[in-house]
Amino acid sequence: MDKLMLMNDQLNAVVWGKYMIFFLLFTGFWLMLRTRFLPFTHARLILRKTLGSLGKGDKGDGVTPFQAVATALAGTLGVGSVVGVTTALTMGGPGALLWMCVSAIFGMMTKYAEVVLAIHYRTRERDGTFIGGPMTTLENGCHMGFLGILFAVLCIFASFGIGNVTPANTIAHTITSYISIPSWSIGLIMALFIAWIIFGKGNLIMRFNEITIPVISVLYIAACLYLIVLHADALPQALRLVWYDAMRPMAGVGGIGGFVISRAMHFGISRGVFSNEAGMGSSPISHACVSHANAIEQGFWGIFEVFFDTIVVCTITGLMILTSGLLDSGMEGVALTVACFTSGFGHLGGIIFSFSIVAFAIPSILGWYYYARECLRYLFKGKLMLYIYQGVFLVLLVFGAQLQLTFVWDVADTLNGLMAIPNLISLVILCRVVVKLTKEYLEEHGSD
Repeated sequence: MDKLMLMNDQLNAVVWGKYMIFFLLFTGFWLMLRTRFLPFTHARLILRKTLGSLGKGDKGDGVTPFQAVATALAGTLGVGSVVGVTTALTMGGPGALLWMCVSAIFGMMTKYAEVVLAIHYRTRERDGTFIGGPMTTLENGCHMGFLGILFAVLCIFASFGIGNVTPANTIAHTITSYISIPSWSIGLIMALFIAWIIFGKGNLIMRFNEITIPVISVLYIAACLYLIVLHADALPQALRLVWYDAMRPMAGVGGIGGFVISRAMHFGISRGVFSNEAGMGSSPISHACVSHANAIEQGFWGIFEVFFDTIVVCTITGLMILTSGLLDSGMEGVALTVACFTSGFGHLGGIIFSFSIVAFAIPSILGWYYYARECLRYLFKGKLMLYIYQGVFLVLLVFGAQLQLTFVWDVADTLNGLMAIPNLISLVILCRVVVKLTKEYLEEHGSD
């Protein structure tokens, strides 16, 4: 295990070094610039075509736009937006919260471009369904089929980390902090439940996420806002701490200051990407499956997805932790977040959080299974590899519940960065296509 941790640390240092951070931020900034700050200049149009369109979409048997965004959010909310924030704050300092938001501002455009291209270059299968994502964008748009294959393979492996072991580990640590029960038994129960969903008929994954995500999101946000109001006197100091910790090295020269900025930026941006997946290329896979999708309008959902996930949920979670006064308690991960809820709601708080994290993590597992399944459909025409993958995926849920938390997060971090490389290459190459499609749409619908 020690050798594996060392190898992962070395790879992570390369994947999440200063060049990757620059690549992520620059790609989002460049797309923002080329589309003339689309999320801000056309905010009303985006809102009207996303939340304003609910209830007006396709009612057929295919995947609807909201089911796609719910599945995409399922892959991020909970583990990424809750526990990921806690990890960013404990390992990167309070300033990491600001860098998460900065990465999200540019990430809105990165996610928008990913979704637009995924739908524009998706392919239709013989059964009438669609396959799309960075793999088809790289193959059909960039004519780099080898990178498309690489992305698909990386996505499948990433699903074992961010979409399997990480949420399983989080669920197990949450439950065992209240109930004396072996971690492996929790993993077994999870595996049986996930198996029931993935082997179900129709779009059961999509329908499950469509119902679960909105309900649990509202309940979780309401609980966090209550805790922030409860400690409202600490809010101004928390905001100052976030700003000072993020900006402090800009006033210093090298030494300790330089180290702090690298950690704050590293954990803020990497956990931000872990949270909203902007730049990774995973969530466009679910968007590309929408039956009757307009590429630009589905891209608007990508903007909403990043905004809601990071700017709203992550910020509220971070402020809830900072105002609790427990950041320096020595706790981390799930334990710290549970303590924050317990301090505000008493013993009931732990139960509320435990329910929330489980309700978030299960859809996250299902969402990532869906991504990997689509990548397997892209790589292999038969069902044999899918059956093998399903078996490995379910078994890992049992083992993942028992692994060391730090190692789990570090591996997931590395896989995220590896996935982002081929995806970001496609965005840079096809930026002009995104700009062209956006301009054509706005000329026709911009005044609607």
